[in-house]
Amino acid sequence: MSLMPTKPARMPRASRRTPMSLIGPAFVAAVAYVDPGNVAANITAGARYGYLLVWVLVLANLMSVVVQYQSAKLGIVTGKSLPQILGERLGSAPRLLFWAQAEIVAAATDLAEIIGGALALNLLFDLPLIWGGIVISLVSLLLLAVQNDGKQKAFELIVIVLLAVITIGFLAGLVIHLPHLNDVAHGLIPRFHGSESVLVAASMLGATVMPHAIYLHSSLVNDSYRGRKESTAQLLRASRVDVVWALLVAGLVNIGLLLLAATALPSIPGTETIQGAWIAIRNNLGSVIAVFFAVGLLTSSLASTSVGAYAGSEIMRGLLHKNFSLVTRRAITVIPALVLLALGIEPTWALVVSQVVLSLGIPCAIIPLFLCTRNRSLMGTFTDSRSTSIVCWVIAVLIIGLNVALLLMMF
Repeated sequence: MSLMPTKPARMPRASRRTPMSLIGPAFVAAVAYVDPGNVAANITAGARYGYLLVWVLVLANLMSVVVQYQSAKLGIVTGKSLPQILGERLGSAPRLLFWAQAEIVAAATDLAEIIGGALALNLLFDLPLIWGGIVISLVSLLLLAVQNDGKQKAFELIVIVLLAVITIGFLAGLVIHLPHLNDVAHGLIPRFHGSESVLVAASMLGATVMPHAIYLHSSLVNDSYRGRKESTAQLLRASRVDVVWALLVAGLVNIGLLLLAATALPSIPGTETIQGAWIAIRNNLGSVIAVFFAVGLLTSSLASTSVGAYAGSEIMRGLLHKNFSLVTRRAITVIPALVLLALGIEPTWALVVSQVVLSLGIPCAIIPLFLCTRNRSLMGTFTDSRSTSIVCWVIAVLIIGLNVALLLMMF
């Protein structure tokens, strides 16, 4: 018998891999990062300033990875969503006030996504905007019915497929108009060109870090991972993989939109609106690419409006301590969007206003989130380290500062 000490057995390589069944929650949340508001902001940035603001999207995406992972971590460790935790810890009046601002943010999200879908149907089929809004509302109800039936994984799969269609639709034009790598690299250098470029950069950042996605992600992981045998540490590791891959896809779509506009639409009047950008794409890249773009916009609307309604339902459940079905929540929030479309409000202007409302809601989401993830009584051994906490608060300062600049410049 050998007296030599034996080495501990190494964990099999396969056991350290993230099971595919754990992938999905972040992809649902990531849909918020490629909604019609993002399309408008990124197309405007590329058409007006070329590659100048590529660095803004790269920075925003990196910050989003941290924010979304923190939300997922909170949900996995506590077994509760951020709205639920706040609903338990806030007094009656603060809780109702917090719910009111969160609900306004969710309604603004619904507004942008329904209008974006109505625009897509108008571009594809010349359907009047009001009828397009009604169609989007009804189809999103069908998507939500899947999740409301308790078929969480089926809902996640549908959203992932829609995200794939969005990616193809928005990036197809780059196959014809490849960006110049030197110009793209130059766009990674942080700089501005006049005060208007600061305004556009702030709106891009405000449209990227979506408050409702932060509230939702902490709930998504619990809905998706319920009943799993894995340990908390294993679920956190899986969530990191999920978040990185999901936001990598969303980031590529957003950057691709900017690059498409920078290569195909520079200095073309009217491309600061979605309709103008579509016409310019059709004229410069052909009808096929224009159809791909419109299909991407339509899919973006359908996926993001479903996710937005899901988030709104979770916000109401956590802060009002009442359960509302997704279908009921959807039926209520489509009304403002349909009213605006019926009144003939200019759709791009409505999208801009909705992004301003979203920017106001970002601090209300990230500050409580970061306070929770550094709270040892909530997180135990998974409390944020000092370095993680510093990174989080630097992100908060950057986001709040740029959104304050956005508001000051607009008003």
